[in-house]
Parts: sequence; structure tokens; C-alpha cells
Amino acid sequence: MKKNSSIFNFYLLDFALKSVWRQKQKNIFIVVVFSLLVFLISSIFQISNGLRNEALSTVSSLPEITVQQIENGRMTQINNNKIDELLQIDGISYVNTRIWGYYYFPNKDVYFTIVGIDQFEEQYKSIWKKISSKHNFYDMNNSVIIGSGVSKLLKESYFDTSFNFILKDGKTKHVEILDTFDRDTTLETNDIILMSKTLAYEILDVNKTMATDIVVKVKNINEIGPIATKIKNLYPDCKVTTRDDLKRSYEQMFNYKSGIFLALFVISLFTFFIIIYDRSSTLLSEEKQEIGILKAVGWSTNDILKWKFYESSIISVFSFCFGLILSFLYVYIFKAPLLKDLFLGFSNMKPDFNLPFVLNLELIIIIFFICVPIYIAATIFPSWRASLREADEVLR
Repeated sequence: MKKNSSIFNFYLLDFALKSVWRQKQKNIFIVVVFSLLVFLISSIFQISNGLRNEALSTVSSLPEITVQQIENGRMTQINNNKIDELLQIDGISYVNTRIWGYYYFPNKDVYFTIVGIDQFEEQYKSIWKKISSKHNFYDMNNSVIIGSGVSKLLKESYFDTSFNFILKDGKTKHVEILDTFDRDTTLETNDIILMSKTLAYEILDVNKTMATDIVVKVKNINEIGPIATKIKNLYPDCKVTTRDDLKRSYEQMFNYKSGIFLALFVISLFTFFIIIYDRSSTLLSEEKQEIGILKAVGWSTNDILKWKFYESSIISVFSFCFGLILSFLYVYIFKAPLLKDLFLGFSNMKPDFNLPFVLNLELIIIIFFICVPIYIAATIFPSWRASLREADEVLR
């Protein structure tokens, strides 16, 4: 063979392509296993990162500090008179009570989240502020606004324009369904039934002098921690939760679920390496014979290594790209069925929304270097050992 000192050799590349095709049965198996591994890990981390980003983005709309009354380890109603005491703490700019709770819907065996707001109060969430500017909750004592998940389940039970709440005393409360939240807020409002505070007091059977909890807004966000400590000292029987506490809880939840899938990935990766080692560490007799013939006609060890490098690169890079493309289609076009459910749960109330497209180059590079170079090395090594032997010895 004519010597070529350049790194890239088109003749060797052409030979490698033909070699891949000649051994298509073995290579198709490797491509399938390789692509499935890349597809699985890429899909899992895209879903995890997408859901984490969406969940953490909602944290910014949550109250800076939440105060809840605790009795015997359980949250109970808190007295409204604590508002005046909290306003005496320096650094607090706003305090308000919240009325919210869960309503069981037996038809679908799910719980809806009831939230009551007052038209004239400062809203702690931008969504509530937007809705209150559109609808007058002061006059909405018999109307509600519902999330897309609630709307779907109610329509399946033939509650298209109205709904009947069953009150604690057994009576029913008929309400009109006034509107539905925008689908771009599904993750945050999927199970929400928004109504006036007056109506929420009635449905949840809360005393008018009490509240579910109290939200606190501070003037300087750098003082959230110290102010939360002052509130704990003032009310030792209350649970004081900051926005950062909620953020850490979200992070721990996703880190836990990601850790489970990471363990599965390690097992899959280990299995993949075993398969690759089994397929590549011991050359087939036909491959050894081919290397012997090539050495006999003048191929050098360097030529053989280049050929095997091109061959393994073609297989691994093609498999990597194919698995990556499949994962993008699966996550962003087909909305990641099954895998997304493992993160969100299989409840009837799981949010149905599109994951935002995020091209995580760091993740792609990590997956590439975990899989591709190792496969190339596993392929080249046995070929290198065979190429060091004399041609007649290899052919024998």
C-alpha cells in the first residue's frame, strides 16, 4: 500500500466504510445497543433538567416567608391577629393571610387545591395579580377559575360550565366555572381552583378569624434569614419557611429522582461496556485473517490502526448522533411518555405540558466522552495486538 503520512486518509476511510458494511450483522447489533444507551441517558437528563428548571422558576413567585401554625406535628389554622404583631418587626413591608386547602373529588380519586384571594389585597404571586386584574373577585362569590388539569377531569365527569362542591354539613354549593388558566402556567396551576376568599372560607369551613397560613414580604431580600429567625423566636410553636427553604426542597426532590436514574445509567453503562468488550476484545477469525492478508500485501501497523480507528469512529459517532436525535424527538416532539411520568407521577392530576427546549452542550459533551472514546479504544486495542504479529503467524 502506498504510504501516506497524513493523519486523514480518504482511501483508508473508504476501506473502513466498506468494512463496516461487510460486517453489518455485528455492527448493527452494536449500533442498536450504543444508540439505546445514548438515547436513554440523554432523555433522562433532558427531562430532569427541564422539569427542574421549570419547577425552580416557580419558586421566585412564592412568598418570601410563610408562617404556619403547628399543633402535635400537624399544620392547623393560624389566628389572624398575628398579622399586627408581625408588622412590628423591622424590615417587614407586607403581611397577609392565605386561605387554601384540598378538596377531594371522588369521581377521579384526586385532590384539587382550593386557593382564595381578595381583590383588594396585594397579591404575592404574579399569576394571581394578572388574574385579579382581569376578573373582579369581590363579586365572584359563586364563580371559580380552574387549572387545565381540573378542567379536563371535570369535563370527563360532565361538569363543563359549573360544579357542585359538597360542604362539610352535607349541603352543596353550586359555582360557575368562569375561566381556565393559560396552558403556559400548567405546571403551577394544573390542580388549582381559584376563588374569592369569602367562597374559600365557606367551602373549606375555615373560621373567619383564622387563616391557613400567613405570608410575609420583606423590604430587603438579604434580610430574609434574620427576619425568619425573629419570627421563629416570636412564635416557637409555628413553622417558618423561607423561599430558599422551598428551593432546597425542590432541588433535593429532583436530585433524589435523578440519582435513581443515574444508578440505572451506571448499570446500563456497565452492561454496555461488557457487551463492547465481548464484541471487540477478541477478534473474529475472519478479522484476524483480514489483518494478516493486509500485512502480507504491505500494510503497516499504523495503517491498520488508522483503518480500525476510522471504522470504530464511524460506528460510534453514528450511534451517538442517532441516539441523541431519537432522544430529542422523544422528549420534545412526543413529550417523553412514560419517562416523564416517572418524574411527575402517574396521578390523574399530573400536569400535561411541553418541556422547554434547552440545548445542554455540557451534557452532550459528557455523554460523548463517556461512550465514544471508550468504544474506539476497545476496538483498536485487539487490532493493535494482532497487527504486531507477523503476517504468516496471523494467517496460521
